[in-house]
Order: sequence, then structure tokens, then C-alpha cells
Amino acid sequence: MNNLNMNELLNILSKMDKKDLQNSINKANEIMNSKDRDKIIEELKKNLNNNNMNNN
Repeated sequence: MNNLNMNELLNILSKMDKKDLQNSINKANEIMNSKDRDKIIEELKKNLNNNNMNNN
């Protein structure tokens, strides 16, 4: 998330459906409360980087 500025974040959030946003927040809370959160976060970062490379 280091590469995402606040304007980009707000733009993404403004386009999300309220229900999707709530589901995403709930999922983020589950991850942060998980004992495996560091592993999950690293996997998500890896997947995000792979998706960004494939889209360029």
C-alpha cells in the first residue's frame, strides 16, 4: 500500500458498492486479527504485485 496515495485510495473507495466495501473491511479485520496475518499480508502483496505486472 506504500505506492497508493490517498487520492487514489479515495477514488477506489468512491467507486465501490457499499456492500462490497463493508465486506472488504470485514475481511481486512479478519486478516488483522488472525495469528497468520503477516503470512496472509505477504501473500496478498505477492498477488497484487503479480497482477500489476500482468496488467502492464
